[in-house]
Amino acid sequence: MNELTISLRSGDKTPLYEQIYDYIKEEIRKGTIQSGEKLPSTRALCRHLEVSRSTVELAYEQLLSEGYIEAQPYRGYFVSQIDGLYRIMQPKTEEKQDTKKSGKKYPYDFTPNGVDLKSFPYNTWRKLSKECLVDDRAELFRLGCPQGEYGLRNAISSYLHQARGVNCTPEQVIVGAGNDYLLMLLCVVLGNSHKVALENPTYRQAYRLFVNLSYEVCTVDMDGKGMRSDGLEKSGADIAFVMPSHHYPLGTVMPIKRRMELLKWAEEKKERYIIEDDYDSEFRYKGKPIPALQGYDRGGKVIYIGTFSKSIAPAIRMSYMVLPRPVLELYRLRCGFINSTVSKVDQLILRKFIEDGYYERHLNKTRALYRSRHDTLLASLKELDPDICISGENAGVHLLLHFRDGRSEEELIRKAAEKGVKVYGLSEYYVEGADTGARGGGNRSKETVILLGYANMNEEKIKEAVSLLGKAWKEQQI
Repeated sequence: MNELTISLRSGDKTPLYEQIYDYIKEEIRKGTIQSGEKLPSTRALCRHLEVSRSTVELAYEQLLSEGYIEAQPYRGYFVSQIDGLYRIMQPKTEEKQDTKKSGKKYPYDFTPNGVDLKSFPYNTWRKLSKECLVDDRAELFRLGCPQGEYGLRNAISSYLHQARGVNCTPEQVIVGAGNDYLLMLLCVVLGNSHKVALENPTYRQAYRLFVNLSYEVCTVDMDGKGMRSDGLEKSGADIAFVMPSHHYPLGTVMPIKRRMELLKWAEEKKERYIIEDDYDSEFRYKGKPIPALQGYDRGGKVIYIGTFSKSIAPAIRMSYMVLPRPVLELYRLRCGFINSTVSKVDQLILRKFIEDGYYERHLNKTRALYRSRHDTLLASLKELDPDICISGENAGVHLLLHFRDGRSEEELIRKAAEKGVKVYGLSEYYVEGADTGARGGGNRSKETVILLGYANMNEEKIKEAVSLLGKAWKEQQI
């Protein structure tokens, strides 16, 4: 293939390299450009398209990193052997099934679970991957330590101590493929004779896991300071699952007094524990980072769980758990034979990413990016309605809008959807059968709460989306 007929849009906001990348990727996925076919050289394609060679190289690098093409020394670029990819995507019946599962696609999606994958450090990750595999290192492909490789656990424990105030050694760290796996592993370690209390509203995935693993589960109402300690005592639970540094979805930060109350509750009985989920502590926009609850624990009662899914990418599938020493002994006794669920290669890449300072630089860059979107969303909402009530805006990647004018959650979501904007209601985070009147953390006045996430939309899209929300919700009031 000597040339590609690509219609580049010079006035488009999409960069030229991304347009080239999108075109070639789509042609490969459709089967128009078939596996094994040779692509034009970067020199030939840049002359044909009348763009700089670096623009074409960027597009090819992205395709290389995603595996659509491969480079053969002295021969050029060839389409990878992925014949099944476009055949899987073509059947109409499967497409319809997928649409039903995932729901309608919206031009503007304020998902609170968003992550900006365009800021992923592809070049750095690729460089570190090559460094890890530059030599024949057979040990990388043997089974490693069940807890995760010591070097990575050491890097994680150092980072946690410096950034989150967590007191631990590498021996206490368990690395696993995502929080779901670590919670399931923890359930095996502790046994299912416990009763688990979760905040309400809560992270529904954790709730479902505990229920499906045959735990007795209950919820405890929240106030403006987090899980109520008196409610926890009355619940009869002996494990509390909390998010003290930034509650999801309310954005509540648990003050020191409430933290001490929880620790006191845990220390009153031997078999009581607190599971601290510190899922997005890296993103805070006002004041200093809130230290982890684990840093205040002196009795070995706090089990700390964190993840790289929010700070790097969900598909990294790398999370970590810090076990108190008594629980660590149980882990070694009951689960020490279970092999690690994360490859040694990926662990080595992440270790280098942290130790060489790339992680810190990536966090600073991502934090600045999210801060800009956070500020844009706040400013746009104030223009929409200066009296709008906003909460949870000082951390994380979402905020909450409170409506006290009688409009229902269903109506607000439906009107937004009619304008092509997807917003989310707080009700879906309440456990079924619980008191869903306690919106906003203990405020029992009748109000409707809508969640707006901003991680996966740039500033221009945020402004456009808020403008559409203004029209949708204004029409609803008329």
